[in-house]
Amino acid sequence: MRRATLSAFSIVVALAAATAALAKTSPPFVGPRIAHPSVAPDFALRDQHGQLIRLSAQRGKVVVVTFLYTHCPDLCPLTAMHVQAALDKLGARRAGVSVLAVSVDPEGDTPSSVRRFVRTHRLGPQFHYLTASRKTLSPIWREYNVTSVKVGGADPDHTLYVLLLDRSGKSRVLFDAQALPAAIAHDLRLLL
Repeated sequence: MRRATLSAFSIVVALAAATAALAKTSPPFVGPRIAHPSVAPDFALRDQHGQLIRLSAQRGKVVVVTFLYTHCPDLCPLTAMHVQAALDKLGARRAGVSVLAVSVDPEGDTPSSVRRFVRTHRLGPQFHYLTASRKTLSPIWREYNVTSVKVGGADPDHTLYVLLLDRSGKSRVLFDAQALPAAIAHDLRLLL
């Protein structure tokens, strides 16, 4: 009987250890967790300062990837401000985060409009607004399942989301365009 009790106890301890290990590998994210994280496709683009930013060079930091355009009247500035507010909630820990906003309007996102967007929305030094030609951006959009359709002189209709990458460059959380700062900050803290 004692042997059966020890065996049952051993099983309970093993199950508790496995549950604890699983809890450590699957943090309780607020945003939708990516079930099978993989390393996000690499790219290199210039930011608002003309600096070449390579995604793979951000390893060791938590990275926020989103797709915006500067003349957007609603969701793009709101998304940028929500991401910045999330960074502000992190305090000094925001130094461990890099934000990469990839343009979906290469013709409209001129260097001056990008600098004005960053200044107007008070985006901090972690925020890199990345631009290039349509030829350069199109393969990146495809890799990230982003569409950008511009009909006539209208603003682009595009895919908008906020993707969080862990320090190893793996996609971990995918928020939609309505992600709030508290939720983004919560999940950034877990990844930091």
